[in-house]
Amino acid sequence: MNNKRPYIHINTAMTIDGKIAPERGSINISNKKDLLRVHKLRKEYDAILVGINTILVDDSRLTVHKIPCNKDNNPIRIIIDSNLKTPLNAKAVNDEAKTIIVTTKKASQETIKKHEQNPNVNIVICGDKQVNLKLLFEILYSMKINSILVEGGSTINYSLFKENLVDKLTVCIAPMILGGRKSNTLVDGNGFDKDTYKKLELINKYMIDEDIILEYKIKKN
Repeated sequence: MNNKRPYIHINTAMTIDGKIAPERGSINISNKKDLLRVHKLRKEYDAILVGINTILVDDSRLTVHKIPCNKDNNPIRIIIDSNLKTPLNAKAVNDEAKTIIVTTKKASQETIKKHEQNPNVNIVICGDKQVNLKLLFEILYSMKINSILVEGGSTINYSLFKENLVDKLTVCIAPMILGGRKSNTLVDGNGFDKDTYKKLELINKYMIDEDIILEYKIKKN
């Protein structure tokens, strides 16, 4: 792990054809027992990070609520939101946990002020037009956030892999096919070539009912 940034662990569920979400809307891919695994995992980390699309589509609470957990022990919620589109009434900004919304200089000052009226929300401006992830993680590390569980979508996953900011990847593969050319895959973006593709090492594998859980550590290029 880089000693100037938190440990970054991407956790996701996908179909056997590599899809993590349909083109429109959302769908439950992993089973209920795997959801318990995810909540146990959340409890181990200082923060949970998602992109704005996850908030707009799923409106998740991003808390530990499927297993016993004191409110004060919930991880900090981090939302990557370059244009500050997070709804003021989103579940991820409720009083169950603290929330950091990371935005840019192009965000509306009026919207920033509205969010800052929420005592659970901290606005961090990090970048001109796009969030600077490397700088962000240095800032979060300085805030004593030493480990982050990423539950974002294909866009945030691509950005993290592109910047070589991922330490571990856990994938739950469900026995279902979603299909669709425009359905989201594990990693989208512009992709990588023969010199920049990411190499992984399988460190653990097991099953939860019919779902396959694969754990990888990321090899450094």
